[in-house]
Amino acid sequence: MKAGTSNLEAYQLYLKGRALLYRRGLDIRRAAQCFERAVALDPQYPLAWSGLADARTMLSLSGLERPGAVMPQAKEAAIRAVTLDPMLAETHCSLAMIHVLHDWEWSKAEHEFLRALALNPRYLQNLTSYGALYMTWVQGRVDEGIALVKQALEYDPLSGYAHAMLALSYYWAGRGAEAVVAANAARELEESFIVYYVSQVAFHLDRQFDKAAAAGEMALALSGRNAPALASQATIYADLGKIADAQAIYSELVARAAHGYIPAIRMAIAASAAGELDLAVAHAREAFEVRDPWVPWEIAVKNCPEYVRLREDPRFNELVARKGLK
Repeated sequence: MKAGTSNLEAYQLYLKGRALLYRRGLDIRRAAQCFERAVALDPQYPLAWSGLADARTMLSLSGLERPGAVMPQAKEAAIRAVTLDPMLAETHCSLAMIHVLHDWEWSKAEHEFLRALALNPRYLQNLTSYGALYMTWVQGRVDEGIALVKQALEYDPLSGYAHAMLALSYYWAGRGAEAVVAANAARELEESFIVYYVSQVAFHLDRQFDKAAAAGEMALALSGRNAPALASQATIYADLGKIADAQAIYSELVARAAHGYIPAIRMAIAASAAGELDLAVAHAREAFEVRDPWVPWEIAVKNCPEYVRLREDPRFNELVARKGLK
């Protein structure tokens, strides 16, 4: 059996978990359950531990769980995966994601991404994570990042997820027309939360506001009104001049935050769209303090329409500068 298990059920659960994880949205919880069952069936199965690490990381990244609640568990799973089999690209990629999204240890992250790349140059998750999240989002090394994601598409041109990550890379780089093309390609391949979410933000950047709002409604319907998609929708409504709708979304997020977890950076984006800039800055400050995985690095602040109103406030820009790349 592949990569260290003789348990057929554990292997099948691993494959199912990976497929669900690429869809994002509420499927992340189902993916996590698959990986949890797989490691229970075979505690020595490194790929299952890698998958569990990735699922827990994505629970935080997607705004479904507090970073402090799941990221330490994700790190433990990633370390266990690497320990069980240091010759798998999957395990090193999982650990690299922890260093990027939680530890903010850039040299360690790049070391792990490069190790994964050397072990398996075709591993899609590593190419897209290294290219989009690390190179483009955090480092602002746009051309290098986009080239890596394009490599993933060369290896798997039918991956809706890879097309979606290319769209996100173009979005963060401020290249709206190219983001729309990549998002359209993703939607032709599958209908999932991730492809509608990237369509939402790509259309927004390209100033196709009505299409952005329509894609956003689909993303919300497929995800149980996912907080990142809601915050993006608020900024789209604000740019359409529908301030009351933006305010209603912020009120919805405030009400939900009273009973559950809503990422602080998403609260900040929605508050700014609603015209509540003091509250937006306060939410942003909290996001940096708790190491929200989606804290905005310079490339996003510069290029993404979600941050247009926030970046007009020197208090927010000070936060970004103080927490900048190290």
